[in-house]
Amino acid sequence: MSLKCIQCGSKSPPYPPKSMCEKCGGILEYEIILQNKHKIKFSGKLRFWRYRALLPPVSNIMSLGEGGTRLHKAKRLAKKVGLNDLYLKDETRNPTNSFRDRAAALLTTNAIDLKHDTLICATNGNLGASLAAYSAKAGLICNVIVPKLVDVGKLAQMLVYDAAIEEFGVTVDDSIIRAEALAKETGWYQATAELNPLVIEAQKTISYEVYEQFGVPDWLIVSMGGGGTIYSIWKGFKELEQLGITNSMPRMIGVQPKGCAPITRTLLEGHFQPLKISKPSTRALAVLVAHPLQGELAIKAIKESDGLTLTVSDSKIFTAELQIAKLEGIFAEPASSATIAALKKLIKEEQISKNESVVCLITGSGLKATNVLQALTKKQKTAVLGLDISTKEKILRILSIKDTYGYNAWKKLGKVITRAAIYQHLNELSEKGLVVGYGKNGKKFFKITERGKKVLRAIDDIKLLL
Repeated sequence: MSLKCIQCGSKSPPYPPKSMCEKCGGILEYEIILQNKHKIKFSGKLRFWRYRALLPPVSNIMSLGEGGTRLHKAKRLAKKVGLNDLYLKDETRNPTNSFRDRAAALLTTNAIDLKHDTLICATNGNLGASLAAYSAKAGLICNVIVPKLVDVGKLAQMLVYDAAIEEFGVTVDDSIIRAEALAKETGWYQATAELNPLVIEAQKTISYEVYEQFGVPDWLIVSMGGGGTIYSIWKGFKELEQLGITNSMPRMIGVQPKGCAPITRTLLEGHFQPLKISKPSTRALAVLVAHPLQGELAIKAIKESDGLTLTVSDSKIFTAELQIAKLEGIFAEPASSATIAALKKLIKEEQISKNESVVCLITGSGLKATNVLQALTKKQKTAVLGLDISTKEKILRILSIKDTYGYNAWKKLGKVITRAAIYQHLNELSEKGLVVGYGKNGKKFFKITERGKKVLRAIDDIKLLL
């Protein structure tokens, strides 16, 4: 097993994982020597680690019960759109309610294997939430770089799972640059989806599950942001074919919002390299990517599968989101609701026939996209998962006014917790780079850092949006 460049074919050692070929700058992906299907054994329940034999080798196993998500037969929705066989691969059933839990399981496992104690990840939402949860379980420190435009529900998850959060840039494209620089500077484990090929390996297990649950559909529809997800699904089916497990393949459909469609435009306009959008715009923030670093992979999946690509408007996306919820009881995030909006358009244009089978990938829960919730309801505002009562937040607010020492901070908090707990919080804040300690008059004082101030501003932004 090795990393292989998709352009020049040169190979590199599998670990540490890296995304770019040193010879030509091409994208690296894992090449696993696939043996005869009779030698491949899947054991255990329908869960992510059932497919360990087809994943890069690991020593440890980190899991919160990810994978094994249901393939939901959408009878009412199928009837509404004029289709006989429609299925929704419901990844909202994962532990943190998104498909990225698969990647988080493999990434944290690899980080432990390589003896890292700190991860860094640039994210526009789901992967940051997943990594924060899995890092908490594994006892790892999780640093997350988020753009200004990020779903507040996903940010709340990161905060509750105790990730160290830094805002950088307007879109995730900017955040990726920051995460790459930090990893080089600090030696932290690089867990950004576009910079770690293990993410594609983890997500290809969705294809294995679809095959075991249904077989091979005629069409499989995926929303595209950075481009890696649709390629993950395609790679999974290709491996099943190479193993001789199946002799048929799905045609892949990649969909993007009209205001942010660099991959779709690249294909439809006949460009050789993925375009970079100067002013991307969509309320489906999970796919708000101006310059898709894995766009070449997405194009490869669509072309190799004789697939299609198209755009849909935000209004069509939100209409589809409501339909999925109303007819099938699944609350999908806007990005994945775009798959149903695309399906409706393709059926209307007669590119998909009534008798063909279709699987739509539902990547994450609509509960994470609070801008949608605000558009649907004007009910009483609610606190985000107890942020107002966060002890660490209160300590940061005390230090944002004036440097102080542990005993004084304890008094200012109203002595509601033990003094030992105060020092534990201060040490944890220090480990995450949110505060620094220094000696003064025989006492250890603490001072908030610029990173700590950014976290407070992020919390304030959340409260303004609620």
